[in-house]
Amino acid sequence: MLSTVTDKTNDEILFQRIQVGDVKAFDILFMRYYPLLCAYAKRFVDFDDGQEIVQDVMVWFWENSSMQVIESSPKNYLFRAVKNRCLTLINRNELKQRIVDTISVNMQAQYEDPDFYIVEELARNIETALSRLPASYREAFEMNRFQNMTYSEIAEKLNVSSKTVDYRIQQALKLLRTELKDYLPLLMALVRIV
Repeated sequence: MLSTVTDKTNDEILFQRIQVGDVKAFDILFMRYYPLLCAYAKRFVDFDDGQEIVQDVMVWFWENSSMQVIESSPKNYLFRAVKNRCLTLINRNELKQRIVDTISVNMQAQYEDPDFYIVEELARNIETALSRLPASYREAFEMNRFQNMTYSEIAEKLNVSSKTVDYRIQQALKLLRTELKDYLPLLMALVRIV
């Protein structure tokens, strides 16, 4: 028999109800944390990006709730997920800026202004190449390159050895070099990707 959830129900019970598909429990959790998570995300990114990140985290949380094991509280889990996504966005934006800067410096003789079509194309191709990586490689690569986590920090978070993290990142780099071979001269200046 399903228990009744209310606005007063604690987070752990809400999470248990969400894991069995209780939409009302998810709605309560969403309404409880959405404004707080948006305000928290604003510390890292602009408000619109923060709202989008929070919505993405909440949708992911709902869609994957039956498979999740939360070692801390649902609240801590949500805040950590939002922070990690914000840091990933910041680092991806920094990557795009490095591409613009590199094009500007390396191609200034050919162009008066950086060719923003090349920047967008390269950024899109990098995103596509990243999305094609096996999930375990992409996760380790993004934690290292976009969240600046060390191999040991990643190993602890993923509950694997540092050697496994190193292997996954090296394999990701190998696949990215193959996928982005047409852009290697430009990427060489962006040392963190190659």
